[in-house]
Amino acid sequence: MSDQPVAIVTGASRGIGYAVASALGSRGYRLAICGTREETIRAAAERLREACDADVWPEVVDVREREAVQAFVSGAAKRWGRLDVLVNNAGITRDNIAMRMKPEEWRDVLDTNLSSVFHATQAALRPMMKARFGRIINISSVVASMGNPGQINYCASKGGIDALTRSLAREVGSRGITVNAVAPGFIATDMTAELGEEATKALTSQVPLGRLGTPEDIAHAVAFLASPEAGYITGQVLHVNGGMYM
Repeated sequence: MSDQPVAIVTGASRGIGYAVASALGSRGYRLAICGTREETIRAAAERLREACDADVWPEVVDVREREAVQAFVSGAAKRWGRLDVLVNNAGITRDNIAMRMKPEEWRDVLDTNLSSVFHATQAALRPMMKARFGRIINISSVVASMGNPGQINYCASKGGIDALTRSLAREVGSRGITVNAVAPGFIATDMTAELGEEATKALTSQVPLGRLGTPEDIAHAVAFLASPEAGYITGQVLHVNGGMYM
């Protein structure tokens, strides 16, 4: 078994997931990444190989499907004989006010954002417990703490991630496994770029640092929690939001 560490990042085709994979790849990790579309996840893998000189294994995975996500996680551990870091990043929004929210809008968000975290984590725990080492890092959101109108499904899924993080950290700490979450605030992504100048100004006005965050801001926090320097940190939700929520 090689000494080179292995990290899994779900939802890594673009945005925060891609930035996290890039940060870990540049720090010497071998990467298993997944997304929902063949073309985009393979393109992301090529960019990572060129930028980081990383060993990258891309897969198309529907994280709502328990068997699919667990096969992906177990496959990465078997491929390289170890699993050091799991970053549960995959997520979607299906916004609607509570009175009009359709059952499938609730179900799809909870299945994608929360249930997938449990399924991936369950598969990762076996190799991590055997090694008596592991870093599980879940991507939450500032709205888990603040709430947000029209997003009860998304807020519930991210609040569930925070609670899952704390509970699991207590459960597996004695095995040398840390479990933490990073909660982004407003991040500049393809989605926010489409909002227009006025909407972006309105968002920025709520942030004491006076700017939207970048995917790299989140990636640096994840890389720290994966590092040896964060070995005594577990059960925490690290807010990275420019002071928007204090």
